[in-house]
Amino acid sequence: MRIRLAVPPAPTLAPSSAAMRSRRRLLLLSPLLVLLPGAACAAPGAMATPRQALGPFYPLQPDVRAGSDLTTVDGKGRAHGKPLTIVGRVLDSAGRPQAGVLLEIWQTNAHGRYHHPHDNSPQPLDPQFRGYGRATSGADGSYRFFTIAPVEYPGRTPHVHFRASRGTRELLVTQMYLPGAAGAGNERDGLFMAVRDPAARRALLGLPEPGAANTLRFDIVLEAGG
Repeated sequence: MRIRLAVPPAPTLAPSSAAMRSRRRLLLLSPLLVLLPGAACAAPGAMATPRQALGPFYPLQPDVRAGSDLTTVDGKGRAHGKPLTIVGRVLDSAGRPQAGVLLEIWQTNAHGRYHHPHDNSPQPLDPQFRGYGRATSGADGSYRFFTIAPVEYPGRTPHVHFRASRGTRELLVTQMYLPGAAGAGNERDGLFMAVRDPAARRALLGLPEPGAANTLRFDIVLEAGG
């Protein structure tokens, strides 16, 4: 079942150029921006993390050498933006840790632009921001990424894309959203609000990690059979 989304532009970042309009059309018309059926599959003990669209800016050729730190390219400088650490665990629906799961994340830089050739935003690139990272879950299912806080751009609230896989098998594609996004941006985001169950939407929010500054926890619960 395909769902067409009419995503309103963010009020403070409305497109003002042909390039912006072209970029937004790409976001809306990309065949990848399709919500998958069964997005919020409840399971005994824990709700599976809802599936979300891959989006058009997944790397054309993912860098297998990329690590978990997105904030520097050559080690000589740091990316612009507010530092953000994302921690969590990969679990099954019974709460058992899932080791050896490859997690990939990608997001915009501090200016709202993806490091991707198909993003024709007029916003600048940040030469020190990788925009893409990967980490493998440990024996206890834990993972950690070092990045920057994502920002909104026309049509989207701040978010970080996640993809989980084991070997050649894709387990989950989803997106993590920021709690209390400025200006209630989450509630205006078509992809976030298309998840109808409020509990499932809450499962897409990164939560502040107690005692850890600038850190969000995002636990990933795989569907049964994942």
